[in-house]
Amino acid sequence: MTAELVRGQNHPLPQARLEVRVSACTPVVAGATLADAQGRVPGVEWVAHPGAPTLPGLEVSRQAAADHRLAFDLDALPESVHRVSVLLALPTGTGGPARFGGLAAPVATVTGIDGSGVAHYTMSGLDAESAVIALELYRRQGVWKVRAIGQGYAGGLSALLADQGLSEAEPLAGGINEAVVQGLARSIAPPPPRLPDGDRPRRTAAPAAPEGASGAVPPHQDPPGVPRQGSPYDAIGSPDPVPQPASGGPIDYVHPRRGGAAPPTPPPTAPATPPGQPAQPVAGDATGWSMEERLYNQVWGMFEDLARTAAAYRSAVDFADSRLERELDRTLADPRNRIGGQGDAAREAARSKHTGLVTQARASLDRDLTQLNAESDVVEPALPPAFAGWDSPVWHGYRAPTEIPMAVRLGDLHLPESDALRIPMLVRLPLQRGLWIDSGRSGSLDPLVDPDELRGLAMETAVVHAARLLAVYPPGEFAVQVIDPAGSGASALAPLVRSGVLIEPPAVGGAGVADVLTRLTQRVDLLQMAVRGGASDALPPGLDTAGCLLIVHDFPHGFDDRAVTRLRYLADEGPSVGLQLMMVADREDAAAYGPLLDPLWRSLLRLTPVPDDHLADPWVGHAWTYEPPRVPRGSQVLTQVLSRVAESRSAWDH
Repeated sequence: MTAELVRGQNHPLPQARLEVRVSACTPVVAGATLADAQGRVPGVEWVAHPGAPTLPGLEVSRQAAADHRLAFDLDALPESVHRVSVLLALPTGTGGPARFGGLAAPVATVTGIDGSGVAHYTMSGLDAESAVIALELYRRQGVWKVRAIGQGYAGGLSALLADQGLSEAEPLAGGINEAVVQGLARSIAPPPPRLPDGDRPRRTAAPAAPEGASGAVPPHQDPPGVPRQGSPYDAIGSPDPVPQPASGGPIDYVHPRRGGAAPPTPPPTAPATPPGQPAQPVAGDATGWSMEERLYNQVWGMFEDLARTAAAYRSAVDFADSRLERELDRTLADPRNRIGGQGDAAREAARSKHTGLVTQARASLDRDLTQLNAESDVVEPALPPAFAGWDSPVWHGYRAPTEIPMAVRLGDLHLPESDALRIPMLVRLPLQRGLWIDSGRSGSLDPLVDPDELRGLAMETAVVHAARLLAVYPPGEFAVQVIDPAGSGASALAPLVRSGVLIEPPAVGGAGVADVLTRLTQRVDLLQMAVRGGASDALPPGLDTAGCLLIVHDFPHGFDDRAVTRLRYLADEGPSVGLQLMMVADREDAAAYGPLLDPLWRSLLRLTPVPDDHLADPWVGHAWTYEPPRVPRGSQVLTQVLSRVAESRSAWDH
């Protein structure tokens, strides 16, 4: 149960590895300071901020954003640290708001590494302040606690840091703001020379600002006497902005999810690489406490590398096009070039420059894609079942897991420049949003796809997703129910029905729909009351508290107004107690309800049964093409996996 804190209230922390999630209605800078037993911050090397985001035991965001996820490992903090203050500040010089008073109150939530809530604090009552200490994690008699602070500073970040005892508060605050405004915190230095043994160098400090720059962020240093450490794990959330790489050279593998020191269990190392050659890719070559976590971070790193190199290529081509256009306009504007061969020569020279620039950009892109393809070739076979494609050999030796994995694969992503390179689309578990399998033609890349065929593919895709979720959860911790009002999805649902993995047969007809929705609504009500009242022991005997996925086929056919209302209630309240929706529907079919269902669609993650470029990347503006998971034609892997899931559940029940 998540504790709702008021200013000054404290709450014990149940575990050492935590996240602090910050939500604001405008981009803010998030940071943290380490303090001694007297509450003093000895120096700038004890402050984590976008220019120096990593300190031993914690990692903060690398840019200003409306949402942050700060990672903490309290056991990894130096023994001299007794307090950790989480601070927020409005960036200056960006044209944004200058005080918190005119904005919605920012919110800070402490969660476990699995996303379970610990404490929640809304920083209300702020007025002229532009910086605030949100929370304080402190050690008392060997036990860590969190306290809601909410102390604001009208003098901004410099006043906040000065109040913590920093003599260099003003230049540090100026450097942080300058880094945010100019994007220094998001820049990535050119790749350093490869070491003789081929190991990838790891970044532990932000790039130093040019000498003489006013208000430069001081170079990051560890507190005196503390050995250099990386973040024990990477904060998971929206990927960091993807900058363009420096021209020339291979992809810079030193990116946010591959930085920091090596984890306690060293990842595999590549064989020795000749000097000047790109490092040989190795599966698991990323930070993390386990191979699963390292592979997860490595996949995200590949996603970011591909986004960056594609952005660099597109930017170079755009520059070449604009330069060609300017030179041709200048040539036409000169009367001397309108007669004779001077104009033709000038135009030919401009086109030759354009071709050279585009060719150079394409060569850099191809070099980076070659390296990423090589990495994909070694990473894909090493992925565990939750991350692997259905054609992976790991499914042939599938056994029911004993723990919930970090994430699950819901398909693949690629860009037009890299059609052969597929990046696994990994989504964290437990799912924070329901899924909408779009059976309409609005987003299909192939306008000639038959509507009836699309509907059938959508239901088959939903079954594949449901099978994957059932397979990656331990027995008894996840279940699937189906609503199929007209029975039109019987053929696609056959693998789930025949294997016996469903709680009960698919509900059909208006009475069946009403019965399932009524029971699930009552279940959600009871679980919510138990959670909020801390009375889980009072739940009725036999009430299933495991996670549940409700597949709704062909919505809104077979749904009356009452059923629609209950479905919306389940979509809003179900995720808090482990119930998620998977809608298989065409949004246009629900147009008769008007804007009533718009919040429902927006709350779901839209996936398609055919390749579609609807997934937008807000950082670099890419439209990623999503490809749904496919079971190889003629393969029995899905049937075999579902049979083993059913056997494992039967053994667990007995």
